[in-house]
Amino acid sequence: MKNKRIRSLDGKRIAVIGVAASGKAAAHLALERGGSVHVSDLRSDASAHACGDELRALGIEVDLGGHPMDRIAKADTVVVSPGIPPDAQVLKGLNDQGIRWISEPEFAFRFFDGPLIVVTGTNGKTTTATLITHLLESYGYDVALGGNIGSVFGPAASELALRKRSPDWYVVEMSSFQLSGIDLFRADIGVFTNLAPDHLDRYLSVEEYYSDKANLFINADEDSRWVINYDDPEVVKMATGVPGEVYNFSTKKTRVCGAYLDSKHLTLEMVPGDIEVLIPLGKLGLLGDHNVENALAAATVAKLTGVSEDSIKCNLMNAQPLPHRTEQVAEGKGVRWINDSKATNVAAARKAISSFVDPLIVLLGGKDKGEDFSPLISSLLSVEARVFAYGEAGPRIQKTLADSLKVVLITSSFDVAFRTASNAAKPGDIVLLSPACSSFDLFNSYEERGERFTELAVAFATEDDD
Repeated sequence: MKNKRIRSLDGKRIAVIGVAASGKAAAHLALERGGSVHVSDLRSDASAHACGDELRALGIEVDLGGHPMDRIAKADTVVVSPGIPPDAQVLKGLNDQGIRWISEPEFAFRFFDGPLIVVTGTNGKTTTATLITHLLESYGYDVALGGNIGSVFGPAASELALRKRSPDWYVVEMSSFQLSGIDLFRADIGVFTNLAPDHLDRYLSVEEYYSDKANLFINADEDSRWVINYDDPEVVKMATGVPGEVYNFSTKKTRVCGAYLDSKHLTLEMVPGDIEVLIPLGKLGLLGDHNVENALAAATVAKLTGVSEDSIKCNLMNAQPLPHRTEQVAEGKGVRWINDSKATNVAAARKAISSFVDPLIVLLGGKDKGEDFSPLISSLLSVEARVFAYGEAGPRIQKTLADSLKVVLITSSFDVAFRTASNAAKPGDIVLLSPACSSFDLFNSYEERGERFTELAVAFATEDDD
């Protein structure tokens, strides 16, 4: 690997903007490596104070309730947490002064000492990253998984850099926000799952969002290896002409260089003519067509790292679904309940809906991110879905879909929306939470939303009929 570990910051001043998990991890890393660390956050709530007190106890300077620009401007390196929006006043102030800032994974990368697999895209990142880790660990590799993946599955990238022993492979999930602030960050193997409009409540345009995603490739060289979704024209276009070796995965076209479906079998062909049939489609341990794409991508990466075909086959079959991602959480009265709370954008919900053949009752809604909901119509019609819209985005969902589908609008609570939808279910139906929106109107996270759906589903499935 071309990157060499930085052993010490030698008293350099490091400013960290944002006191949440990523910022806290970056502050710990900077202090551990000998930096003089200052952390600031606009928040001054109880959670921020608790984190601030913890950092102060370590000798880190902390400012809450604002960002003191005079102190931040004196730093040798400014590290920004992904929760800081691009139009934040502190970032505008830095830009006005010509001060360059970097993202937390960029900072962490400078201390990595081992080869790096990076996974990005709009949807499927976490499933693909964890499946890659599963395939590599099952073969015997020591893998450090983290980044944007969420605390349940792995820590912030800076925590990976604090490991006493370097892993055989780092696997880091990267969001567009994290990719927007990179400089030296470079993947040895880069995975691009797909592209679709998202985060339009944070970006001025889809093009701006895609531009940040494209930063995955900015440090590509002849030694880079890329695993690209052949079925996504935007991804293929973005990767065209990028230095390094390109491998593809596809569920629509056979005989790509990489992985594909052939006669309903997951198949590898890393070198033209060298075909390795992995497993029948029905043996994959994950539900949904979109997870076939994730599995093909992960299998390609595993092969590139030296994992044997036999090991890939076995561990694709025993892979387990991640929570809140097309996860069956209850069954009763002839009805199944599927929790896909992680589908926080239209593209993710559309893929989930298209994965089923049984009649669907779909819960759509949440915080409105400004996306167009009309692409859902064809998928919903194909499974004769009945839609129950709720939350902040509910009225706009109903307005968009009402000419093509019957949409029941629930203007009260999520619990009422769930019960109304479940009461409408008949034996053979699936009640699917695939909301196409973020959760922040009614919940603190998509996990909290999914957990509430699960609680309600288990109770409903087991209660006695009157």
